[in-house]
Amino acid sequence: MKATEITEGIYRLGINLESDQLFEGMWPMPDGISINSYVIKGEKTAIIDLTEDVDDKPVQFERELASIALQARDVDYLIINHMEPDHTSWLPAFYAKNPDLQIYISEKGAAVLKAFCGIDRNVHIVTTGDTLDLGKGKILTFYEAPNLHWPETMFTFEQSSGILFTCDAFGSYGAITDAVFDDQLSSEQHDFFMREALRYYSNIIGGLSMFVSKAIELVQDLEIKMVAPSHGIVWRENPGEIIEAYARFARYMTGPAEPEVTILWSSMYGNTQKVVNAMVKGVRSEGLPVHLHRVPHDHVSFILASAWKSAGLILGMPTYEYRMFPPMAWALDMFGRKKVWNKKVLRFGSFGWSGGAQRELDTLTEKMKWTFVEPVEWQGRPDDAILARAEAQAVALARQIKGDFAG
Repeated sequence: MKATEITEGIYRLGINLESDQLFEGMWPMPDGISINSYVIKGEKTAIIDLTEDVDDKPVQFERELASIALQARDVDYLIINHMEPDHTSWLPAFYAKNPDLQIYISEKGAAVLKAFCGIDRNVHIVTTGDTLDLGKGKILTFYEAPNLHWPETMFTFEQSSGILFTCDAFGSYGAITDAVFDDQLSSEQHDFFMREALRYYSNIIGGLSMFVSKAIELVQDLEIKMVAPSHGIVWRENPGEIIEAYARFARYMTGPAEPEVTILWSSMYGNTQKVVNAMVKGVRSEGLPVHLHRVPHDHVSFILASAWKSAGLILGMPTYEYRMFPPMAWALDMFGRKKVWNKKVLRFGSFGWSGGAQRELDTLTEKMKWTFVEPVEWQGRPDDAILARAEAQAVALARQIKGDFAG
Protein backbone atom coordinates (compact mmCIF):
# COMPACT_ATOMS: atom_id res chain seq x y z
CA MET A 1 0.00 0.00 0.00
CA LYS A 2 0.95 3.63 -0.46
CA ALA A 3 0.42 6.51 1.92
CA THR A 4 -2.85 8.34 1.32
CA GLU A 5 -2.83 12.14 1.16
CA ILE A 6 -5.79 13.32 3.24
CA THR A 7 -5.12 16.99 2.62
CA GLU A 8 -2.14 18.99 1.35
CA GLY A 9 0.99 17.87 3.20
CA ILE A 10 -0.83 15.44 5.53
CA TYR A 11 -0.86 11.70 4.92
CA ARG A 12 -2.32 8.54 6.40
CA LEU A 13 -0.08 5.48 6.72
CA GLY A 14 -2.07 2.36 7.52
CA ILE A 15 -1.51 -1.31 8.18
CA ASN A 16 -4.10 -3.97 8.98
CA LEU A 17 -4.03 -6.63 11.64
CA GLU A 18 -5.49 -9.86 10.32
CA SER A 19 -8.81 -11.39 11.25
CA ASP A 20 -7.29 -14.44 12.95
CA GLN A 21 -5.74 -12.29 15.68
CA LEU A 22 -7.33 -11.17 18.93
CA PHE A 23 -7.21 -7.45 19.68
CA GLU A 24 -5.71 -6.81 23.13
CA GLY A 25 -5.31 -10.57 23.31
CA MET A 26 -9.06 -11.19 23.82
CA TRP A 27 -11.35 -9.38 21.36
CA PRO A 28 -12.14 -11.14 18.05
CA MET A 29 -11.67 -9.20 14.82
CA PRO A 30 -13.43 -11.21 12.11
CA ASP A 31 -12.85 -8.33 9.69
CA GLY A 32 -9.44 -7.27 11.03
CA ILE A 33 -8.55 -3.81 12.27
CA SER A 34 -6.46 -0.97 10.90
CA ILE A 35 -3.65 0.80 12.69
CA ASN A 36 -3.31 4.32 11.31
CA SER A 37 -0.39 6.70 11.63
CA TYR A 38 -0.20 10.18 10.17
CA VAL A 39 2.58 12.24 8.59
CA ILE A 40 2.46 16.03 8.57
CA LYS A 41 4.91 17.86 6.33
CA GLY A 42 5.73 21.50 6.91
CA GLU A 43 9.27 22.82 6.88
CA LYS A 44 9.72 20.08 9.46
CA THR A 45 8.13 16.64 9.36
CA ALA A 46 6.13 15.01 12.16
CA ILE A 47 4.62 11.55 12.54
CA ILE A 48 1.64 11.07 14.82
CA ASP A 49 1.86 7.58 16.38
CA LEU A 50 3.66 4.61 14.85
CA THR A 51 2.78 0.96 14.37
CA GLU A 52 3.06 -2.45 15.94
CA ASP A 53 6.25 -4.50 15.75
CA VAL A 54 4.61 -7.71 14.60
CA ASP A 55 5.16 -9.84 11.48
CA ASP A 56 6.02 -7.61 8.51
CA LYS A 57 4.08 -4.54 9.69
CA PRO A 58 7.18 -2.32 10.13
CA VAL A 59 8.29 -3.23 6.61
CA GLN A 60 4.88 -2.21 5.28
CA PHE A 61 5.08 1.01 7.26
CA GLU A 62 8.49 1.91 5.83
CA ARG A 63 7.23 1.22 2.30
CA GLU A 64 4.40 3.68 2.85
CA LEU A 65 6.88 6.22 4.19
CA ALA A 66 9.00 5.71 1.08
CA SER A 67 5.94 6.33 -1.13
CA ILE A 68 6.03 9.97 0.07
CA ALA A 69 9.83 10.16 -0.20
CA LEU A 70 10.55 9.71 3.51
CA GLN A 71 12.74 7.44 5.60
CA ALA A 72 12.95 7.16 9.35
CA ARG A 73 15.94 9.51 9.49
CA ASP A 74 13.96 12.25 7.70
CA VAL A 75 11.39 12.60 10.48
CA ASP A 76 11.96 15.50 12.88
CA TYR A 77 9.18 14.91 15.41
CA LEU A 78 7.21 11.97 16.73
CA ILE A 79 3.92 12.84 18.41
CA ILE A 80 2.75 10.07 20.73
CA ASN A 81 -0.95 10.40 21.44
CA HIS A 82 -1.08 7.01 23.14
CA MET A 83 1.62 4.63 24.38
CA GLU A 84 -0.22 1.32 23.98
CA PRO A 85 2.06 -1.17 22.16
CA ASP A 86 -0.08 -1.42 19.02
CA HIS A 87 1.03 2.18 18.36
CA THR A 88 4.53 2.12 19.84
CA SER A 89 6.09 -1.35 19.97
CA TRP A 90 8.14 -0.54 16.84
CA LEU A 91 9.34 2.73 18.38
CA PRO A 92 12.70 1.45 19.76
CA ALA A 93 13.72 0.20 16.30
CA PHE A 94 12.50 3.43 14.66
CA TYR A 95 14.34 5.52 17.25
CA ALA A 96 17.54 3.55 16.64
CA LYS A 97 17.37 4.63 13.00
CA ASN A 98 16.89 8.26 14.00
CA PRO A 99 18.44 8.98 17.43
CA ASP A 100 17.92 12.73 16.93
CA LEU A 101 14.15 12.23 16.78
CA GLN A 102 12.28 14.68 19.03
CA ILE A 103 9.35 13.12 20.88
CA TYR A 104 6.30 15.08 22.07
CA ILE A 105 4.18 13.35 24.66
CA SER A 106 2.12 13.93 27.81
CA GLU A 107 3.79 13.82 31.23
CA LYS A 108 2.26 10.47 32.12
CA GLY A 109 3.12 9.21 28.66
CA ALA A 110 6.78 10.01 29.19
CA ALA A 111 6.90 7.68 32.19
CA VAL A 112 5.32 4.89 30.15
CA LEU A 113 7.71 5.63 27.25
CA LYS A 114 10.65 5.09 29.59
CA ALA A 115 9.15 1.90 31.03
CA PHE A 116 8.17 0.32 27.71
CA CYS A 117 10.89 1.58 25.37
CA GLY A 118 13.74 2.75 27.61
CA ILE A 119 13.67 6.19 25.94
CA ASP A 120 14.08 9.38 27.95
CA ARG A 121 16.24 11.54 25.64
CA ASN A 122 14.81 14.24 23.35
CA VAL A 123 11.46 13.90 25.13
CA HIS A 124 9.27 17.00 25.33
CA ILE A 125 6.36 17.11 27.79
CA VAL A 126 3.23 18.86 26.51
CA THR A 127 0.00 19.90 28.17
CA THR A 128 -3.33 21.16 26.86
CA GLY A 129 -2.89 24.24 24.68
CA ASP A 130 0.82 23.72 23.91
CA THR A 131 1.72 24.04 20.23
CA LEU A 132 4.38 22.87 17.82
CA ASP A 133 4.97 24.91 14.65
CA LEU A 134 6.19 22.75 11.76
CA GLY A 135 6.40 25.67 9.33
CA LYS A 136 4.44 26.29 6.11
CA GLY A 137 1.34 26.97 8.17
CA LYS A 138 1.28 23.58 9.85
CA ILE A 139 0.75 24.12 13.59
CA LEU A 140 -0.07 21.32 16.03
CA THR A 141 -2.00 21.96 19.25
CA PHE A 142 -2.12 19.32 21.98
CA TYR A 143 -5.07 18.42 24.21
CA GLU A 144 -4.76 16.04 27.13
CA ALA A 145 -7.53 13.43 26.92
CA PRO A 146 -6.76 11.11 29.84
CA ASN A 147 -8.20 7.62 30.02
CA LEU A 148 -9.07 7.27 26.36
CA HIS A 149 -8.18 4.74 27.12
CA TRP A 150 -4.93 4.94 29.13
CA PRO A 151 -4.18 7.78 31.59
CA GLU A 152 -1.55 9.32 29.29
CA THR A 153 -3.62 9.80 26.16
CA MET A 154 -3.96 13.07 24.28
CA PHE A 155 -5.38 14.50 21.05
CA THR A 156 -3.43 16.48 18.45
CA PHE A 157 -5.15 19.17 16.35
CA GLU A 158 -3.62 20.55 13.16
CA GLN A 159 -4.88 24.10 12.86
CA SER A 160 -4.66 24.83 9.13
CA SER A 161 -6.50 21.68 8.06
CA GLY A 162 -8.83 21.33 11.03
CA ILE A 163 -7.86 17.68 11.48
CA LEU A 164 -8.21 16.18 14.96
CA PHE A 165 -5.94 13.18 15.50
CA THR A 166 -7.49 11.11 18.26
CA CYS A 167 -5.69 7.76 18.43
CA ASP A 168 -8.03 5.18 20.04
CA ALA A 169 -10.94 7.58 20.52
CA PHE A 170 -13.52 7.64 17.68
CA GLY A 171 -12.07 4.40 16.33
CA SER A 172 -13.62 1.14 15.20
CA TYR A 173 -12.81 -2.42 14.27
CA GLY A 174 -12.47 -3.27 10.59
CA ALA A 175 -9.58 -3.41 8.14
CA ILE A 176 -9.08 -0.55 5.67
CA THR A 177 -8.53 -1.41 2.02
CA ASP A 178 -9.41 1.00 -0.81
CA ALA A 179 -11.86 3.19 1.09
CA VAL A 180 -10.07 5.38 3.63
CA PHE A 181 -12.71 8.10 4.11
CA ASP A 182 -16.36 8.03 5.17
CA ASP A 183 -17.47 9.56 1.86
CA GLN A 184 -15.91 6.66 -0.05
CA LEU A 185 -18.07 4.04 1.68
CA SER A 186 -21.19 2.38 0.37
CA SER A 187 -24.22 2.48 2.65
CA GLU A 188 -23.48 -1.10 3.69
CA GLN A 189 -19.85 -0.31 4.45
CA HIS A 190 -20.85 2.78 6.40
CA ASP A 191 -23.29 0.75 8.49
CA PHE A 192 -20.58 -1.84 9.09
CA PHE A 193 -18.12 0.71 10.47
CA MET A 194 -20.78 2.25 12.68
CA ARG A 195 -21.66 -1.18 14.11
CA GLU A 196 -18.01 -1.95 14.64
CA ALA A 197 -17.49 1.44 16.26
CA LEU A 198 -20.12 0.46 18.84
CA ARG A 199 -18.53 -2.94 19.45
CA TYR A 200 -15.07 -1.36 19.69
CA TYR A 201 -16.43 1.26 22.08
CA SER A 202 -18.11 -1.28 24.35
CA ASN A 203 -15.01 -3.50 24.38
CA ILE A 204 -12.28 -0.87 24.72
CA ILE A 205 -13.69 2.48 25.81
CA GLY A 206 -17.04 1.82 27.48
CA GLY A 207 -15.89 1.58 31.07
CA LEU A 208 -14.33 5.04 30.72
CA SER A 209 -17.36 6.78 29.24
CA MET A 210 -17.20 9.73 31.64
CA PHE A 211 -13.83 10.63 30.13
CA VAL A 212 -15.26 10.43 26.60
CA SER A 213 -17.78 13.10 27.51
CA LYS A 214 -15.07 15.29 29.05
CA ALA A 215 -12.83 14.94 26.01
CA ILE A 216 -15.64 15.91 23.65
CA GLU A 217 -16.34 18.99 25.76
CA LEU A 218 -12.63 19.85 25.66
CA VAL A 219 -12.56 20.12 21.87
CA GLN A 220 -16.14 21.20 21.17
CA ASP A 221 -15.15 24.74 20.19
CA LEU A 222 -12.59 23.63 17.61
CA GLU A 223 -13.48 23.87 13.92
CA ILE A 224 -13.01 20.17 13.29
CA LYS A 225 -13.02 19.39 9.59
CA MET A 226 -11.79 15.80 9.87
CA VAL A 227 -11.47 13.19 12.61
CA ALA A 228 -8.46 10.94 12.07
CA PRO A 229 -8.39 8.05 14.56
CA SER A 230 -5.74 5.38 14.79
CA HIS A 231 -8.24 2.57 14.16
CA GLY A 232 -10.86 2.79 11.43
CA ILE A 233 -11.75 5.25 8.70
CA VAL A 234 -10.99 8.96 8.48
CA TRP A 235 -14.14 11.03 8.88
CA ARG A 236 -13.97 13.99 6.48
CA GLU A 237 -17.45 14.33 4.98
CA ASN A 238 -19.21 14.31 8.33
CA PRO A 239 -16.74 14.28 11.24
CA GLY A 240 -19.52 15.24 13.59
CA GLU A 241 -21.21 11.89 12.98
CA ILE A 242 -18.56 9.82 14.76
CA ILE A 243 -18.19 12.42 17.53
CA GLU A 244 -21.94 12.38 18.16
CA ALA A 245 -21.97 8.58 17.99
CA TYR A 246 -19.34 8.41 20.73
CA ALA A 247 -21.21 11.01 22.76
CA ARG A 248 -24.33 8.85 22.44
CA PHE A 249 -22.44 5.68 23.36
CA ALA A 250 -21.13 7.45 26.46
CA ARG A 251 -24.66 8.43 27.48
CA TYR A 252 -25.72 4.78 27.36
CA MET A 253 -23.73 4.17 30.55
CA THR A 254 -25.91 6.52 32.58
CA GLY A 255 -29.02 5.33 30.76
CA PRO A 256 -31.48 4.81 29.43
CA ALA A 257 -29.88 3.48 26.28
CA GLU A 258 -32.00 2.51 23.25
CA PRO A 259 -35.54 1.09 23.67
CA GLU A 260 -34.57 -2.49 22.92
CA VAL A 261 -33.76 -5.67 24.84
CA THR A 262 -30.79 -8.02 24.79
CA ILE A 263 -31.58 -11.57 25.85
CA LEU A 264 -28.51 -13.43 27.07
CA TRP A 265 -29.12 -17.07 27.92
CA SER A 266 -27.35 -20.29 28.80
CA SER A 267 -28.62 -23.80 29.40
CA MET A 268 -27.16 -27.14 30.45
CA TYR A 269 -29.92 -29.62 29.60
CA GLY A 270 -32.45 -27.48 27.77
CA ASN A 271 -34.81 -26.59 30.61
CA THR A 272 -33.82 -22.91 30.67
CA GLN A 273 -33.70 -22.88 26.87
CA LYS A 274 -37.37 -23.90 26.69
CA VAL A 275 -38.37 -20.50 28.13
CA VAL A 276 -36.34 -18.32 25.75
CA ASN A 277 -39.06 -18.15 23.10
CA ALA A 278 -41.63 -17.02 25.67
CA MET A 279 -39.33 -14.18 26.68
CA VAL A 280 -38.82 -13.16 23.05
CA LYS A 281 -42.57 -13.29 22.41
CA GLY A 282 -43.32 -11.09 25.41
CA VAL A 283 -40.85 -8.37 24.43
CA ARG A 284 -41.87 -8.36 20.78
CA SER A 285 -45.54 -8.13 21.68
CA GLU A 286 -44.69 -4.64 23.00
CA GLY A 287 -42.95 -3.68 19.77
CA LEU A 288 -39.38 -3.60 21.08
CA PRO A 289 -36.43 -5.04 19.12
CA VAL A 290 -34.79 -8.13 20.64
CA HIS A 291 -31.13 -9.20 20.36
CA LEU A 292 -30.47 -12.83 21.25
CA HIS A 293 -27.14 -14.26 22.44
CA ARG A 294 -26.14 -17.58 23.97
CA VAL A 295 -23.16 -18.16 26.22
CA PRO A 296 -20.62 -19.60 25.95
CA HIS A 297 -21.40 -19.97 22.23
CA ASP A 298 -21.31 -16.23 21.44
CA HIS A 299 -18.20 -14.24 22.31
CA VAL A 300 -18.63 -11.63 25.00
CA SER A 301 -17.21 -8.99 22.62
CA PHE A 302 -20.41 -9.08 20.55
CA ILE A 303 -22.63 -9.51 23.61
CA LEU A 304 -21.15 -6.35 25.15
CA ALA A 305 -22.01 -4.27 22.09
CA SER A 306 -25.61 -5.46 22.16
CA ALA A 307 -25.99 -5.02 25.92
CA TRP A 308 -24.35 -1.59 25.90
CA LYS A 309 -26.90 -0.30 23.41
CA SER A 310 -29.98 -1.91 25.03
CA ALA A 311 -32.01 -0.31 27.81
CA GLY A 312 -33.19 -3.76 28.94
CA LEU A 313 -31.52 -7.09 29.64
CA ILE A 314 -33.07 -10.52 30.08
CA LEU A 315 -30.71 -13.09 31.59
CA GLY A 316 -31.49 -16.77 31.32
CA MET A 317 -29.33 -19.09 33.40
CA PRO A 318 -29.68 -22.30 35.36
CA THR A 319 -28.37 -22.74 38.87
CA TYR A 320 -25.09 -24.69 38.87
CA GLU A 321 -23.89 -26.04 42.21
CA TYR A 322 -25.77 -23.38 44.19
CA ARG A 323 -24.49 -20.56 41.97
CA MET A 324 -24.87 -19.14 38.46
CA PHE A 325 -23.98 -21.24 35.44
CA PRO A 326 -20.24 -20.36 35.16
CA PRO A 327 -20.20 -19.09 31.54
CA MET A 328 -22.95 -16.62 32.45
CA ALA A 329 -21.06 -15.51 35.54
CA TRP A 330 -18.01 -14.81 33.38
CA ALA A 331 -20.05 -12.72 30.92
CA LEU A 332 -21.64 -10.71 33.72
CA ASP A 333 -18.26 -10.15 35.35
CA MET A 334 -17.20 -8.51 32.08
CA PHE A 335 -20.39 -6.42 32.18
CA GLY A 336 -19.24 -5.14 35.55
CA ARG A 337 -15.70 -4.42 34.38
CA LYS A 338 -16.97 -2.49 31.34
CA LYS A 339 -19.69 -0.68 33.34
CA VAL A 340 -22.82 -1.93 31.63
CA TRP A 341 -24.86 0.13 34.07
CA ASN A 342 -28.37 1.48 34.52
CA LYS A 343 -30.32 -1.32 32.88
CA LYS A 344 -33.75 -2.76 33.52
CA VAL A 345 -33.24 -6.49 34.02
CA LEU A 346 -35.25 -9.70 34.18
CA ARG A 347 -33.69 -13.01 35.15
CA PHE A 348 -35.10 -16.48 34.46
CA GLY A 349 -33.74 -19.98 34.97
CA SER A 350 -34.21 -23.52 36.20
CA PHE A 351 -32.64 -25.38 39.10
CA GLY A 352 -32.27 -29.01 40.05
CA TRP A 353 -32.02 -29.68 43.77
CA SER A 354 -31.54 -26.10 44.95
CA GLY A 355 -31.62 -22.51 43.74
CA GLY A 356 -28.82 -20.01 44.29
CA ALA A 357 -28.17 -18.33 40.94
CA GLN A 358 -30.28 -15.33 41.93
CA ARG A 359 -28.27 -14.74 45.12
CA GLU A 360 -24.99 -14.68 43.20
CA LEU A 361 -26.52 -12.44 40.53
CA ASP A 362 -27.61 -9.95 43.17
CA THR A 363 -24.10 -9.88 44.66
CA LEU A 364 -22.32 -9.64 41.33
CA THR A 365 -24.46 -6.75 40.09
CA GLU A 366 -24.98 -4.74 43.28
CA LYS A 367 -22.81 -1.86 42.00
CA MET A 368 -24.17 -1.85 38.45
CA LYS A 369 -27.29 0.24 39.17
CA TRP A 370 -29.65 -2.32 37.66
CA THR A 371 -33.42 -2.28 38.30
CA PHE A 372 -34.82 -5.81 38.46
CA VAL A 373 -38.20 -7.14 37.48
CA GLU A 374 -39.26 -10.09 39.65
CA PRO A 375 -37.46 -13.19 38.30
CA VAL A 376 -38.98 -16.34 36.86
CA GLU A 377 -37.41 -19.42 38.46
CA TRP A 378 -38.59 -23.03 38.57
CA GLN A 379 -37.42 -26.52 39.46
CA GLY A 380 -36.90 -29.04 36.69
CA ARG A 381 -38.85 -28.63 33.46
CA PRO A 382 -40.98 -25.53 32.80
CA ASP A 383 -44.71 -26.17 32.52
CA ASP A 384 -47.34 -24.07 30.79
CA ALA A 385 -47.77 -21.88 33.86
CA ILE A 386 -44.05 -21.03 33.86
CA LEU A 387 -44.15 -20.23 30.15
CA ALA A 388 -47.12 -17.94 30.66
CA ARG A 389 -45.45 -16.22 33.61
CA ALA A 390 -42.22 -15.77 31.59
CA GLU A 391 -44.10 -14.10 28.77
CA ALA A 392 -45.96 -11.86 31.22
CA GLN A 393 -42.76 -10.78 32.97
CA ALA A 394 -41.12 -10.03 29.63
CA VAL A 395 -44.11 -7.86 28.78
CA ALA A 396 -43.74 -6.10 32.14
CA LEU A 397 -40.07 -5.40 31.47
CA ALA A 398 -40.79 -4.09 27.97
CA ARG A 399 -43.48 -1.77 29.29
CA GLN A 400 -41.13 -0.35 31.93
CA ILE A 401 -38.58 0.35 29.21
CA LYS A 402 -41.20 1.99 27.00
CA GLY A 403 -42.22 4.13 29.95
CA ASP A 404 -38.72 5.61 30.10
CA PHE A 405 -39.14 6.87 26.53
CA ALA A 406 -42.77 8.00 26.72
CA GLY A 407 -43.30 11.62 25.84
